[in-house]
Amino acid sequence: MTLSPLNQRRWRNFRRNSRAFWSLVIFAVLFVASLFAELIANDKPILVNYRGEYFVPAYRFYPETAFGGDFGTEANYKDPVVQCLIASGGMEVCLDTPEDTLAGLADGSVAAERKGWAIWPPIPYHYRTINDVGTAPSAPDAAHWLGTDDTARDVAARVIYGFRLSILFTLIVTTVASVIGIAAGAVQGYFGGRTDLIFQRLLEIWGSTPSLYVIIILFAILGRSFWLLVFVSILFGWPALVGVVRAEFLRARNFEYVRAARALGVGDGTIMFRHILPNAMVATLTMLPFVVTGTISSLAALDYLGYGLPASAPSLGELALQAKQNLQAPWLGFTAFFTFAIMLSLLVFIFEGIRDAFDPRKTFK
Repeated sequence: MTLSPLNQRRWRNFRRNSRAFWSLVIFAVLFVASLFAELIANDKPILVNYRGEYFVPAYRFYPETAFGGDFGTEANYKDPVVQCLIASGGMEVCLDTPEDTLAGLADGSVAAERKGWAIWPPIPYHYRTINDVGTAPSAPDAAHWLGTDDTARDVAARVIYGFRLSILFTLIVTTVASVIGIAAGAVQGYFGGRTDLIFQRLLEIWGSTPSLYVIIILFAILGRSFWLLVFVSILFGWPALVGVVRAEFLRARNFEYVRAARALGVGDGTIMFRHILPNAMVATLTMLPFVVTGTISSLAALDYLGYGLPASAPSLGELALQAKQNLQAPWLGFTAFFTFAIMLSLLVFIFEGIRDAFDPRKTFK
């Protein structure tokens, strides 16, 4: 795909902003890595070789019977019996003395015709895994790089999954809310008059609705879920861009190029979104960093208050709450703080670079 000359100039302007460019690179690496979180932090192997066949437990369900066990439930890959069955190729002695058989396979005193193996992730814990660490929360060590929380779950695993969840939530909410807000602001500003007046009164009524109470009521009736929180966030997030877009359209609708387009019979929709909107994008992009950081902060705040994602979800806000409740475990607070600081700083730097790249004063100079 070839970029237009205008977009090529914008990309060059963005590349010249080293802070924004390297923030984009770092953020892209972190986000892409988090998309494969199951391969980085999981209590299931990435790949298993059993009797010459390959299995991917990180992404697929396999019963214990698939490895020569007795049960049809999902295999517990940390169970010595399952580990012995995989390593030995399904020797029946594993059902009786798995630890001794594993030791024998390791030192060569027990021979197996078809040995198997398993490749584990760097962090052998899922965000739901409850570990036997004695007193929880436990401090960072070789097994748990960032320690464990107050329910003995690995903090590093929860940060990786929580980062992915926060970014996906923000991308969905920001994209949908921005489309709705830009469309509403464009209609208001372009048509003006009674249309603008009616929309403004409706926005004032909607803006006075207490969003927190609505969320509490909906969660009490329907239960806490990711998609319900996305829906409610979009419901109350789209007015953020309306005012900026409306002002730009009110200013631009009487420009000469708009009058010329009308005189030539160009439709309102084409004028709005093909001619005026590109010129209004700089002001819109100026607001996007606030929308993005506000969405992330609102998710964290709701989780902190207990009205966000379900309790088992990997939430950065819930990690911050645990840090407040466990002042004797400072690693929880440091982890939550640096995760938020890095994530929000990278996003702000990226959107600042995008805003500057779209600025006509820099694009056409």
